[in-house]
Amino acid sequence: MSEVQTEATTEKRPKKPRIPRQSMPEQSPEERIHNFNEVPFGYTEELAKLEASRCIQCKKPMCIDGCPVEIDIPAFVQLVVEGDYAAAARKIKETNALPAICGRVCPQEEQCEVVCVLAKKREPVAIGRLERFVADWEREHGLVEAPKRPAATGHRVAVIGAGPAGLTVAGEMAKYGHEVAILEALHEPGGVLTYGIPEFRLPKEIVRKEIDYLKSLGVTIECNVVVGKLVTVDELFAEGYEAIFIGTGAGAPWFEHLEGENLSGVLSANEFLTRSNLMKAFDPEHADTPILPAKKVAVLGAGNTAMDAARTGVRLGAGEVSIVYRRSRTEMPARIEEIHHAEEEGVKLELLTKPIRYLGDERGRVKQMECIRMELGEPDDSGRRRPVPVDGSEFLMDVDCVIVAFGTNANPVLGQSTPNLELNRWGYIKADEENGQTSIPGVYAGGDIVTGAATVILAMGAGRKAAKAMHEYLMSLGGEGSQPASGE
Repeated sequence: MSEVQTEATTEKRPKKPRIPRQSMPEQSPEERIHNFNEVPFGYTEELAKLEASRCIQCKKPMCIDGCPVEIDIPAFVQLVVEGDYAAAARKIKETNALPAICGRVCPQEEQCEVVCVLAKKREPVAIGRLERFVADWEREHGLVEAPKRPAATGHRVAVIGAGPAGLTVAGEMAKYGHEVAILEALHEPGGVLTYGIPEFRLPKEIVRKEIDYLKSLGVTIECNVVVGKLVTVDELFAEGYEAIFIGTGAGAPWFEHLEGENLSGVLSANEFLTRSNLMKAFDPEHADTPILPAKKVAVLGAGNTAMDAARTGVRLGAGEVSIVYRRSRTEMPARIEEIHHAEEEGVKLELLTKPIRYLGDERGRVKQMECIRMELGEPDDSGRRRPVPVDGSEFLMDVDCVIVAFGTNANPVLGQSTPNLELNRWGYIKADEENGQTSIPGVYAGGDIVTGAATVILAMGAGRKAAKAMHEYLMSLGGEGSQPASGE
C-alpha cells in the first residue's frame, strides 16, 4: 500500500456541519405596529428545504404521537426535502384538513416539537413552520384539490358550530360519504379562527381558503343559525339528521365581578377581538363597527388571547398597552413567540400584579384601576405557584380601557334548550373523552364546549375522534358502508 493510500485510509472524514433551526423572515416591529398584515412572511423554498433536512427520520418518531391529529410528520418533512411540496400537502391532509391554520396558530413547541429527538440536545425541527410552508405553497400554486368523493352512504349529519372542532368533524364525515351540514350562529364560519385570532397572526383569507377546501368535499355551511333559539337539537333529528355534533366552543366572557366592572371602557377580550376581527373595526373607512379609542390600555391575563388583545390595541393607536398578570413571567401561559412579539411591539408586562377595583370619572368612564402587588407561594392545582397579595402594596394605574382576558365560559343557550343533554357544574357538555358521545344517543360533542378553553389543534383532535365514532354509529343504523377517501 502506498504512502498516499495509507494517509487516505487513516484520515478522518469531516463531521457533517450542524444546521441551526431556521427562523422565518418577518416584518420589523417598527413597521408592523402600523398595520394588520401578517407578521412572519413564511419560509422560502430554500429555507424550507434546509430546515426539513435537519430531520433525522427517527425509527420511532415521537412527533406523530405528540400531534393531536396524528400527522405523519417524518413523511411530509421528507417530501419537503425532495421538493415535492404538493405531495407533502396531501400527506398532511390525510389527517388534517386545515394545515395553513395549524401551521400558524398551533403550539407545536408543546406538542410535536417538544418530543423531537433533536430537542434533547439542540433545537427541534420547526414542524409548524414547515406545515405552514407546504400549505401556503399548495394554495399559491393553485394545486389544492379535493380527494375523490366516496359513494354516498345516505346518512345525514348536522354539525353545530363552524369552529376548529366542527370544521374537522364536517371534513371527516364528508370523506366517509355522509351528507354534512354545518349550522353556524355568526355571519361568517370559522369560530375562534375568524373572530378570536387577529389578522396579523392568522389572515382571514387563509381561513376562508381552508373552509373552501371543506366545501369542495361536499360540506354545506349555513350561517346566522342559533341552535337553541331558531332550531333545537330535537328538531334537527325531526328534520332527518341522524347524528349531530356539537362544537359551539366556549365564547361567553368571564369576569371577576370587581367593583366598577360596569364602567364604560371595561370590556371582555371576546368583544374587543370580535369587533376588530369579524366586524373589521380596525378598518373604519370600510366598516361601520365602532371600537373604543384609547390611549392607556390594560389587558388582564397572560394567555394567547391577552397577547392578541394587547397587540391589537397597539395597532389601533393606543399610546401605552400593558399586560397585567398576577404571576411571574415563568408562569405566563401564552406562547413564547407571542410574548416575544408583544414586547418587540412595545407592550409592557406588569407582572405580579392583580386588579382589585376600577374607578371612573363623572361620565362613567374608567379612568384608573386599583391594583395590589403579589408574591408567589406554593403551587396550586394547575402546578403554577399560587399568587399571594402583599399587604399594603396597593397602587393606582391610570387607564382609559381595560380588556379582560381571564378566560371564557360555555354559552348556555344550547344546553338550556336540550334538557336531556348532561352538563357539568360549569355548564360544559359531558362527553366521552375518546369518542365524544354525550348523554343523548346520536349526539356527540368536542372542543372547548367540552374541555373549556383550549387550543385549536386539541379541538381538532377531539373532532377527529368524534367523527370516527359517529361514522361507526351511523353504519350501525344500516346503509351502505364506506371508507374515508384517500389520495388528498
